[in-house]
Amino acid sequence: MMEKEKSGGGEGLDLGGKIRGLREGRRLTLQDLAAKTGLSETVLSEMEDGTVVPPVASLLKIARALGAGMAHFFRDDGAGVRISVTRRGERVAIGGRPHHLHEKDVRYVYESLETKRPDKHMEPLFVAFLPMDTGDMLFTCHDGEEFVFVLEGILEFRTDGRIEVLSPGDAIYFESGVNHGFRGLDGRPATAIVVVWSR
Repeated sequence: MMEKEKSGGGEGLDLGGKIRGLREGRRLTLQDLAAKTGLSETVLSEMEDGTVVPPVASLLKIARALGAGMAHFFRDDGAGVRISVTRRGERVAIGGRPHHLHEKDVRYVYESLETKRPDKHMEPLFVAFLPMDTGDMLFTCHDGEEFVFVLEGILEFRTDGRIEVLSPGDAIYFESGVNHGFRGLDGRPATAIVVVWSR
């Protein structure tokens, strides 16, 4: 079960305000951040004003470009934490909105499973991948590596030249630079633990 899901997907966290605050604190324009992330100024502006919620890959790119960990966007404290415990009720669900007004929905919901360490190298997430047609799948690539362990449902993993169908208990590890996408099969969401390692 997803815990503490905000209506509309994460407005209570003010992700956009945190992105803008970091960007302005580093004296970067939207154009500067676009150049660093490969995301368009329009998309970044929509994220900052809260029109859209960034998917995991975009948030990772933004965090890396701004010299922050993803934990910064989920919580404000935690500097110097060496051991971090995240209780079930502390998790916040993000997602469920388009990440670009002219593209398909993100079509997944994710929760950070560690919200206290701002400087960690791995991002552990609980992700629910929603079912969709092949043509609606969203593909992405970014630096790093990923590990996905399927908990429930049937998950399809696609790259430009490969398709893998994963069942509960199956796992996949891949380089994130490979253009990849996921979808739930059998008409229901597939849930998984996803760990993203940032270089």
